Amino acid sequence: MAQKRDLFDDIIDISKDFSALRNPLTGVTDALMGVDSPEAPQWNPADYKERPRANTLPCLRCKSSKSSCTACMDVCPVNAVEIEDGSIDIADTCRKCGLCVAACPTEAFVSVKLAPKKLYDKIASAAAAHETAYVTCTRALGRMPRENEVVIGCIGDISPETWFSLMVDYPNLSVYLPLGVCDKCKNTTGEEALGNNIAQAEEWAGTGMGLEVEPGDLTCVKRREFERKEFMDKIMKSTGLAVSAMNPAVAAVTSVAQRMKEHSKRITDLEKTLNAACGVSTQKRRRILTQGRQLMLTTLRAHPDLAGNITIQLPECDYMACTMCGDCVRICPLHANDLVNGGRFTVEPTYCIGCGLCAEICEEHALSMKEHSGEELVVPDPEAEKKAAEAAKAKAEAEKLKREGKEQLNKILDKVEKLAE
Repeated sequence: MAQKRDLFDDIIDISKDFSALRNPLTGVTDALMGVDSPEAPQWNPADYKERPRANTLPCLRCKSSKSSCTACMDVCPVNAVEIEDGSIDIADTCRKCGLCVAACPTEAFVSVKLAPKKLYDKIASAAAAHETAYVTCTRALGRMPRENEVVIGCIGDISPETWFSLMVDYPNLSVYLPLGVCDKCKNTTGEEALGNNIAQAEEWAGTGMGLEVEPGDLTCVKRREFERKEFMDKIMKSTGLAVSAMNPAVAAVTSVAQRMKEHSKRITDLEKTLNAACGVSTQKRRRILTQGRQLMLTTLRAHPDLAGNITIQLPECDYMACTMCGDCVRICPLHANDLVNGGRFTVEPTYCIGCGLCAEICEEHALSMKEHSGEELVVPDPEAEKKAAEAAKAKAEAEKLKREGKEQLNKILDKVEKLAE
């Protein structure tokens, strides 16, 4: 339901008109004289690309030559990634497309621009402030992006877990890719990675991703609440005046800021719960939660009904064949596996990414990967459960008081009827 306009919205529109009238010939003189404005940023596709760094510690192939993982090498369009003798080599032929970052299941490739949490925050900020936010690549846009346009080297750089969290939290998100733009791109594997990642995320989220192919269809309209927030910030910054918390504009500021902070708080709460429950193995090894899995768990905690759309791969142990050698525990890059109660194999589903390395190196073939429901990824929220229990208790007490009051009222009415007789 659309919000009704008020005086504050009229003031914002008037201020926009005055801003335009203050210098109506802005840039016209410079344009006629052929002088570029020094403040105007220049379009440079290289600004949106970054050569990833490799971390050998979580790499599956670096941990064991028995690993069958070749995700980074398969997705690299120029075969710039080589893994040999326990090390990762990124050749100078690297195009800085970033596809290896999203493809690696253990996040062994590091890129500040493409870190899942960084991407989520950047895209979510655009989606929270505008009616529609677009994710696109340098080749598709070819110009300086507007406030609601997020540009990355290749749209295949976003992992399914990141897409999943964004699609659930921000349904006003779209991809902008003109028809045929991928056909001539030198990142030949990017289109397939994009298709696979978004298809997986759509299956998990149970919804579709928006797609724009025409430049003229791109819009840049700020949400009403965000415009109010910006205007109020300017007033407080320029005047230094304190504004009543009851002011509707301040309430809008608070609601927008709360939405921006909500996700970070959910992640913090998730980490606290996991650290308290199973953050350390019996071998005193701190378990590692990848950023992609962190985003996924946070979304599932807020929307547990979506867990039924997800299937995960987890190792299962044949205890008759297991020799309790502990190789599976030592080899796990995320320390998700453990031996408890005198050597019994266990795995923490929230940390396990289903890479299958433990099963591949088990000489006795005691481990095998089996499908499990995504419901095992739903992390209980003690605070939410406590509040729900308190609410249920309060409701039960209210119902009890209601019944007792009704009984007392009936007794009084019976006495009144007897006196009337």
